[in-house]
Amino acid sequence: MIDRLFSFDGTLALLAEPFVQNALIACAVLGLVAGLLTPLVVSRGMAFAVHGTAELAFTGGAAALLIGLEVGLGSVVGAVVAATVFGVLGLRQRERDSVIGVVIAFGLGLGVLFLSLYEGRSANRFGLLTGSIVAVDGTNLRVLAVVAVLVLLTLLVVYRPLLFASTDPDVALARGVPVRALSLVFAVLIGLVTALAVPIVGAILVLAVMIVPGAAANRVTANPVRATIVAVVIAEVALVGGTILSLAPGLPVSAYVATIGFVAYLLCRLVARLRGRSVARA
Repeated sequence: MIDRLFSFDGTLALLAEPFVQNALIACAVLGLVAGLLTPLVVSRGMAFAVHGTAELAFTGGAAALLIGLEVGLGSVVGAVVAATVFGVLGLRQRERDSVIGVVIAFGLGLGVLFLSLYEGRSANRFGLLTGSIVAVDGTNLRVLAVVAVLVLLTLLVVYRPLLFASTDPDVALARGVPVRALSLVFAVLIGLVTALAVPIVGAILVLAVMIVPGAAANRVTANPVRATIVAVVIAEVALVGGTILSLAPGLPVSAYVATIGFVAYLLCRLVARLRGRSVARA
């Protein structure tokens, strides 16, 4: 079992393949944009919203698969629609979870129906749930590049007020910060990045990319800039490292990405605990 999970036979040869190189580029870009967003996702308590967005990205991808369109494009449309609905209907904390739960139930039902009607390769269905590096082609890379640039440009414009609204929304609102508009913009950004993650890690384990790096980073530092840097590093290591580890075994990349992220989270908790003991002794 261990030999099967951590085999490196033929890894170097596979790294020379164009589809693997496309996947590694996609993982590097995704790690950057996800790492930038995930500390804000955690600080705003939007983990469940990310989960809901991933499920609707799965629905959009399944719909695209059924009608013969690009799966990545369908995932983007589904995720953005879901994020917009969450932003418009569930901005208040007490309403958010119930709205997301209702939309997830409806979206998953549609997704299962679309996959049941699809008569193509079963690997395509499985890839939507668990991800597949084979699914990353030139079209996916172009969509990824466009969305990544859009996310980065948007963050350059709204990052400071968004950070303010995330850490203290009441004071931000009193100071004239457009909290509602920023929440909607941030929800759409989450939708875009989540949709990018679905073809690589699958709808089931998107949280490994969109939540785990930020949760780990927030354990070791309260500084937003440092937390963002740590989250980007963890996301990059998990995505790129997980892809490389999955090549020779031929197993879903999502399992390796999730495992690396989980180990990083445990290490960050350990560092935080040891640091707390050192402070207490001092």
